[in-house]
Amino acid sequence: MIELKNIKKSFKKNPVLKGVDLKVNKGEVLVIVGPSGSGKTTLLRCVNYLERPDEGTISVDGFSVEGKNASKKDILNLRRKTAMVFQHYNLFKNKTVLENVMEGLLVAKKMKAPEARNISMDLLQKVGLGEKINDYPTQLSGGQQQRVGIARALALNPSAILFDEPTSALDPEMVGEVLSIMKKIAGEGMTMVIVTHEIDFARDAADHVVFMADGVIVEQGPPKDVLSHPKHERTKQFLKRLVREPEYEI
Repeated sequence: MIELKNIKKSFKKNPVLKGVDLKVNKGEVLVIVGPSGSGKTTLLRCVNYLERPDEGTISVDGFSVEGKNASKKDILNLRRKTAMVFQHYNLFKNKTVLENVMEGLLVAKKMKAPEARNISMDLLQKVGLGEKINDYPTQLSGGQQQRVGIARALALNPSAILFDEPTSALDPEMVGEVLSIMKKIAGEGMTMVIVTHEIDFARDAADHVVFMADGVIVEQGPPKDVLSHPKHERTKQFLKRLVREPEYEI
């Protein structure tokens, strides 16, 4: 479903991605973990050209785009294959919950309002917000706002959904409700790439885990291997800082 080849990206001559290769199969949940500054969010943003890679090829659902030479038309076609759920929700504050979800259908899909409304209402019911359709984002909790963001992403019927630290801005008691919705979506076969610091979620929900550090993939594999029995010393050091009593072998 997604294939990245030799993705490189620098900011002001500072290399952030140093030639990353990655494959995500259809229906797979891939979770990317790693320390701050490892390049994991930049890699995710390169998948739909929120960041333009300096080198490399990106393929999503059979459509390929070549690095920095991609045209506006190429980028638009690539973006139609994915949807993004952001760390800080990115909702329109002057629009209701329902209007936020409908927006992409009306603007990007050129859908008629009645059809867009029906699809959006169904998805808001799915994420547990059917009673909030006329509320505005400022009337919602952080967890509810993030669930609106997930419904908005689903509305576009993408080939894959990209999640950038979807719970990092939430109060601890709200994290569970968002992760629960994500697990539900994963269980329905949606291809998902998730940058997160929620190791327990990665262990439970991921099919494949990637550990990044210093702009490269250090280690990858099934969650039980990477998170419970890491082979690389850098991975062990990272996990040791996250849990008091590591569940992996050293």
